[in-house]
Amino acid sequence: MIGERLSLRVDALVAGDWPRVSAIFADGIATGHATFETEVPSWDAWNAAHLRSPRLVARTADGVVGWAACTPYSSRAAYAGVAEESVYVAHGARGQGVGRALLGALVERAEQAGIWTLQAGIFPENMGSLRLHLGCGFRVVGVRERLGRLDGAWRDVVLLERRSKEIR
Repeated sequence: MIGERLSLRVDALVAGDWPRVSAIFADGIATGHATFETEVPSWDAWNAAHLRSPRLVARTADGVVGWAACTPYSSRAAYAGVAEESVYVAHGARGQGVGRALLGALVERAEQAGIWTLQAGIFPENMGSLRLHLGCGFRVVGVRERLGRLDGAWRDVVLLERRSKEIR
């Protein structure tokens, strides 16, 4: 039922989760409002691009219903504590607290891993993701206008960040 909270568990994303994670990623790509990506990468490419921790999945009795992970902002040592995060929720599980559980756990585990700044780039049309991030302590730092093209159209990206209150 839409709006009903799911009983879920958030734990580490492992290679065996990739079939469901990639399906959720594909669903996000299909919306046209989640990413500039047009194809789901292979597990090897995705694995190489993302930090080892934190990378999380939300599980219900029916299996994986969402995922969250971080990519490094830069390879330069000065930015070791800055990461870009992504959160994806399966279509049928949206509006049921999955995104909030994932993003909350991601923030906590990112701080445990020494990440002091999480950033997100979100299309302005993705109101659900913007509300989620603002509700989890992110703030808008600007809009990158006409940042890239998707399906031949220029797209703006709202840049948000969350600074750790624990890491000084």
